[in-house]
Amino acid sequence: MDYGNVAQCAYLLGGTHDIDDPSFQLVTKPIVIGSHAWIAACAIVGPGVTVGDGAVLGGGAVTFSDLEPWSVYIGNPAKKLRTRRSRQRQAGVVDVGSA
Repeated sequence: MDYGNVAQCAYLLGGTHDIDDPSFQLVTKPIVIGSHAWIAACAIVGPGVTVGDGAVLGGGAVTFSDLEPWSVYIGNPAKKLRTRRSRQRQAGVVDVGSA
């Protein structure tokens, strides 16, 4: 099994609060980080987000939406910059059929 990478000072926010509820109830949603994905330093991932296999969220970027596999995202809010060009994928080392 291959794992994703979460860099220093990144925030994975698995919970939020219902701002319309007078008791401000906690709402939790799992975050899924795919194989070969990278959450760069100081990036923020919101509740319920799926970071696709091989996706990259650039330094300081913020997402509350799912990230497509093998794509690079930057900014706040995060926007897709380009498709990731992986040397391993080009060499056939990574099974992209499951990505």
